[in-house]
Amino acid sequence: MKAIIYSDNGGPDVLRLVDRDRPAPSPGEVRVRVAVSGVNPTDWQARSGPAHPKNFSEVTPHLDGAGTIDAVGEGVDESRVGQRVWLFMAAAGRPTGTAAEFTVVPAELAVPLPDDAGFDVGAALGVPALTAHRALTVAEDGPRRLRPGALDGQVVLAAGGAGAVGHAVIQLARWAGATVITTVSGPEKARLATAAGAHHVINYRGADPAAEIRRIAPDGVDIVAEVALGANLPLDLAVLRTRGTISTYANDGGKPVELNVLQNMVLNARFQFLILYTAGPKARAAAAEDVAAAVHAGALPVGEEHGLPLIRFPLDRTADAHRAVESGAVGKVLVDVAS
Repeated sequence: MKAIIYSDNGGPDVLRLVDRDRPAPSPGEVRVRVAVSGVNPTDWQARSGPAHPKNFSEVTPHLDGAGTIDAVGEGVDESRVGQRVWLFMAAAGRPTGTAAEFTVVPAELAVPLPDDAGFDVGAALGVPALTAHRALTVAEDGPRRLRPGALDGQVVLAAGGAGAVGHAVIQLARWAGATVITTVSGPEKARLATAAGAHHVINYRGADPAAEIRRIAPDGVDIVAEVALGANLPLDLAVLRTRGTISTYANDGGKPVELNVLQNMVLNARFQFLILYTAGPKARAAAAEDVAAAVHAGALPVGEEHGLPLIRFPLDRTADAHRAVESGAVGKVLVDVAS
């Protein structure tokens, strides 16, 4: 089979296309013929090191993807052979990610994909959708699971609504019944956030974005899904309601975070920092189940017409796919694995 591998941490040039034997599924695992592999910032960060040291002599990257189960290991229901699935956390603590024609994963990381959902949808779920679910289910006064009506009456602010996670926040929050506000930096990203389903789109570079958000939500925002905490914290606190939650999954731009302790005490503000690796298996399993339900409901479409442009590369140009993600490409970067 064809696979992308790297043997040393470094830049995109360490990625190589090689021929390898098809992996055999161990007990409790499934083997998936990968159709599309999704690329996330965590993938290039893991490749680059040194904050993510490589634990295997050879690694096939990428956490997310979609394809068809073609073999199962001992203890896995054989009826799963032929099942269309989306994958998450494939390369987490393992050397076999989705940037290959075949990969093996624990059976619970291969989630059934409805026949009417394309592999592009499946490959775009994973890290963005599960992170978005986590961001929306950690508030003190909010739900722990998502379903239609779970966020009725609540206001969600999705910072950076044109990004992959922001896009998933908008879609999941709207599916669950929230009023969704998002902030963007310009008209093109505003168009994408609107296409994703945001009820209100605010240019944070405008004269007074806090006042605009407060006009929409005079009692304040219940949940902020934050991508750039250092840069956006003043705005977040200006619009957060008492006992509101700031769920932060990144700090784009790297600006240091400084907290006004008294201000946050008076608000009874909750800060929840998010990363899937350490969220725990129960939280990840619940998120996967709810995201799967949203996919079945048609609530997580992708493509430019749905607010998430797809940027495609063939398997032999995976290094270029990594460069695109590293350079901040707007949309979802996908690698087409199947010919």
